[in-house]
Amino acid sequence: MKICVSSTGNSIESTVDGRFGRCRYFCIIDDTSGEVRVVENRGCLSPGGAGIAAARQVVDEGVDCLITGNLGPNAMEILNAAGIKVYSASGMEIAKAVDMLKSGRLQQIVSPAAHHFGMRHGGGRQD
Repeated sequence: MKICVSSTGNSIESTVDGRFGRCRYFCIIDDTSGEVRVVENRGCLSPGGAGIAAARQVVDEGVDCLITGNLGPNAMEILNAAGIKVYSASGMEIAKAVDMLKSGRLQQIVSPAAHHFGMRHGGGRQD
């Protein structure tokens, strides 16, 4: 399984960023091979549509699931269309969030946050 986590930093020791479209990094963990890659979120600095750009990037990475805090309806639609399951975790270490996902202890996100949620919670636009 290939897992993507919205990250506050550029290592697996970082914490899960509660913002999706405006997170700085994505930590991508290949559960089968053990490979861990951290990539910059290209949508982070977009003046608009950050969630859409981030969702497209995650789809292009070929992941099976995403761990984040919140994401907007446009990003959710793109991820759902690609068959990527989204799980909620925020503010905890990435490794702990991944362990919780594997043991079935993370809640799946089935409905998006309101448009521009990140603007009210410490981030920019959350499309």
